[in-house]
Amino acid sequence: MLRHAFSGVLLAAAMATPVLAAEGQASLFAGGIGNAIVTLIIFAVVVYILGTKAWPPLLRALDEREHSIRGALEQARKEREEAEALLAEYRQQVAKAREEATAIVDEGRRDGDAVRARLQEEARREAAEMLERAKREIQLATDAAKAEIFDQTSELAVQAAGAIIRKELSPDDHKQLVSEALARMKQQANLN
Repeated sequence: MLRHAFSGVLLAAAMATPVLAAEGQASLFAGGIGNAIVTLIIFAVVVYILGTKAWPPLLRALDEREHSIRGALEQARKEREEAEALLAEYRQQVAKAREEATAIVDEGRRDGDAVRARLQEEARREAAEMLERAKREIQLATDAAKAEIFDQTSELAVQAAGAIIRKELSPDDHKQLVSEALARMKQQANLN
């Protein structure tokens, strides 16, 4: 490194000397060989000090920063993948709950038809009660599943986002961001 710097200085001085002499100005070496040697020694010392004292800590700090950024990105990717996997699992649970609810409704209808065939008036009353109970159970199961998915999804989203941007948001901004996210998720849950 020192050799490259020294060669660069000598090349620049050699190329500048004819140009300066042609313009009538003093040469870089006009002060004598002693001044040139002292200047080169000082330059070499400065390059050496910078090369041994200044650059290694700067390069080390840059490497550490790059490593920490890569680590944070990798952690964020892992957390996103975990959240996506958890969301897929909850969607499967909701689908299963809907299938079970449909099976309960179908079973209730079959039971209602059988009872109606035997006891027409009593069967109508019992079928209506069973259908109402099945609807309440379906609604309760659906509401519970949505609430659980909503709570866990919002918790994961808040944790992942908080880990990434905790240092960049004030507490008030953080509360507002969470409130807006929760409101959007409730709105989407109500639309479904």
